[in-house]
Amino acid sequence: MGISSDNVHGLVLALSSSVFIGSSFIVKKKGLKKAGVNGVRAGAGGHSYLLEPMWWIGMVTMIVGEIANFAAYAFAPAILVTPLGALSIIVSAVLAHFILEEKLHIFGVLGCVLCVVGSTSIVLHAPQEKAMQSVKEVWHLATEPGFLVYACIVVIVVCVLIFLFVPKYGEKNIMVYIGICSLMGSITVMSVKALGIALKLTFSGSNQFVYFQTWFFTVVVVVSCLLQLNYLNKALDTFNTAVISPVYYVMFTTFTIIASIIMFKDWDTQNASQIVTELCGFVTILSGTFLLHKTKDMGDKATEHTIFTNEMASIEPAVFTRQGSSTEPVIFKSQGSSTEPPIFTNQRSSPEPTMYTHSANNSV
Repeated sequence: MGISSDNVHGLVLALSSSVFIGSSFIVKKKGLKKAGVNGVRAGAGGHSYLLEPMWWIGMVTMIVGEIANFAAYAFAPAILVTPLGALSIIVSAVLAHFILEEKLHIFGVLGCVLCVVGSTSIVLHAPQEKAMQSVKEVWHLATEPGFLVYACIVVIVVCVLIFLFVPKYGEKNIMVYIGICSLMGSITVMSVKALGIALKLTFSGSNQFVYFQTWFFTVVVVVSCLLQLNYLNKALDTFNTAVISPVYYVMFTTFTIIASIIMFKDWDTQNASQIVTELCGFVTILSGTFLLHKTKDMGDKATEHTIFTNEMASIEPAVFTRQGSSTEPVIFKSQGSSTEPPIFTNQRSSPEPTMYTHSANNSV
């Protein structure tokens, strides 16, 4: 299937977004580390990072990336735009390797390649964007029973995670913080797409801000983004960046595609071959992110092994000295074959060496 001009615009914006967002993870992480030295860590409930310029640079970078991502959803379907976030994983993992010294294993590189291959497969077989004439059409899709059930389930699960799981397991299990961000992220994307369509139509001459639906989607975007930002900061401050990025991507992309299929019915205009190819591309991306996640610790262990080996090589052999008037070292020698007991000789001016022998039946 050929790629429409709208899909091309969405593709370019999505790729640019991934570069900015992937870089922002690293800059924000450095800001959070610096803020944690002088104040209460974000993972412990502190907000000292708000006074750290490095964190704000990362925040601005992320905002630029999110704006590009926002615009991409106005041109292309979510099933095309969202999986392209895999590039942000690659950018984040590579920069973390060089800047944060979070080592990237060779299989992590293979994971990056798989992400690119899977993304390419999805791009080439993505559905065409449906033309919308009014934000009311999006509202009609959002208020159908299927999506209302999905939205209610998301809200309930997020509340359970925030009030029951965060206090007990927030700093122990990465899935708590990332689960909140991913579930709310799927609702955010649907609202962003609706708002993007409203802006696109408004710039074309048809003002959509006269409808309350546009403002409702705007409020949902603001609230859900603030919630995601809070828990994403906690996750970044608590867990390894190279682990957060792939896990967040997998969960966020999965829930977003599910939400898009339910709300916008992206697969209704596609045949079985195209759907299967898109699913294979998505599974390929998941495989790549899995490799990035599982091999991150392998890079750290390799580094630890190298340090341990170098330290062992620098250790000098022990010198045993005999207690007595002599301060010269005792030399250990073995006479005859390797099966004979060793003779411990004290090298001194005395012509007769001191011998410690061990007989077969008793020990001396």
